[in-house]
Amino acid sequence: MEPARGAQRVSAAEFIRGFGNWRLQAARKPVVVTHHGKDAHVLISLADYRRLGAAGGEGGDPLLASQAALLETLRDAIILIDPRRRVRAVNPAAADMLERAAGELVGGALDDILPALGGSMIQAHLQRMLDHRERFSGEVPGLIRPRCWLRIDLVPLPVGGAIVMRDTSDIWDAQDEQDSRRALADAIETDGSIGVARLSVRERVEAANPALATMIGADETAMRRVRFSALLTSGARQAFADAIETLFRSGAPMRIASELITREGGALPVHLALVERRSAYASEGAIVLATRR
Repeated sequence: MEPARGAQRVSAAEFIRGFGNWRLQAARKPVVVTHHGKDAHVLISLADYRRLGAAGGEGGDPLLASQAALLETLRDAIILIDPRRRVRAVNPAAADMLERAAGELVGGALDDILPALGGSMIQAHLQRMLDHRERFSGEVPGLIRPRCWLRIDLVPLPVGGAIVMRDTSDIWDAQDEQDSRRALADAIETDGSIGVARLSVRERVEAANPALATMIGADETAMRRVRFSALLTSGARQAFADAIETLFRSGAPMRIASELITREGGALPVHLALVERRSAYASEGAIVLATRR
C-alpha cells in the first residue's frame, strides 16, 4: 500500500482544528498532513496500519516477522525471483554463496547472476516452476563454480518462485572416495595373492577374503571370531601383539614380517600390513593385509 497515492492533503493547522473530521476521512483513505507545504505525516485507519505489517509495531504480524527472521538465519541459500526471472530478494546465505552483496543481487536478472544457468538442465525446470507452478528437487553440478554440486529445490510462490540451494560437494567427494576404495578392494580380490582380514578392536577376525583362507588352508567362515594371532606361528605372535598395540595407540600404519600357520602345521612366511579402522568417534578395529615373502 502507498499512503500518498490518492490521499487527501491537509496542512498541520487545519488538521488540528478539524481533527474529528479528518479522523473520519482517514477511515476511507489516507490523509497526508503537510508542514510548510511538504508532506510530513500520514493518518491511516487501524486496519490499513495492520495490513502494512509495521515491523516491530503493535500492528505487526508476529508470524510474518518470525518467518522473515527465520529466512535470514537459514544456512541454505534462498533466491526469490519474479515471473520475469528478476531477483526480488536473497537471504545472507545466498549472498555468501554467490560472493556478492545482497544489494547488488536484488533487481538483477537471474541469468546474469547465474550465467551457467543457461546451459544447465535446471533451466527447463525453472521455467516450468514459473509457468505451471511445478516443483523440482535435484543435484546440479557447476552452477556457481566448477566441481561444485548443489542440491536445488524450486518452490513456486506468489511472488514467482524460490530457488533453494545447498552445497553438497563434500557428500559427492566422500562418494568418490568410497568408490575409489571399493575399486581398490575389487583389484585386490582380482589379484588373488593378497590375504585380507578385518579385525575388531579385540583383534578378532570379523571377515576374511578367499586369498587368506587359501594361504592357511581353512574355510573363511572358520576364521571368524578367532583371534588373528591364533592364525600365526607361536614365534610370530608377540611381534604381532606389539604391532597391533602400537597401531591402536598411535594410529600410524604398521608393516611387519610374520608367519602364518597352515592347516598342515607348516609356517608360511608373509609380510603383514596393518591399518587402523577409525570412525569419527573411536577406533573400530584394523585391516590386515598378508602377502607372501
